[in-house]
Amino acid sequence: MNSLLSRITQIPGQCGGRPCIRGMRIRVSDILEMLAENVSTSEILEDFPDLEIADIQACLVFAARRTDFPQLTA
Repeated sequence: MNSLLSRITQIPGQCGGRPCIRGMRIRVSDILEMLAENVSTSEILEDFPDLEIADIQACLVFAARRTDFPQLTA
């Protein structure tokens, strides 16, 4: 999982500091939105020839980690 997450970069001044894929100007949020709109991974890879399947997987792992909040109980 950590090797996938290393594909996600955040560079100040690039895309407003938003998480991108491997330093490219392809934002994680753009890929996640396409997946949510039922765009297939093969279509995404056709539209972005510099992407690899592992980049899409990295976006999913990144999103999963961002939503994994511990629940505090009293």
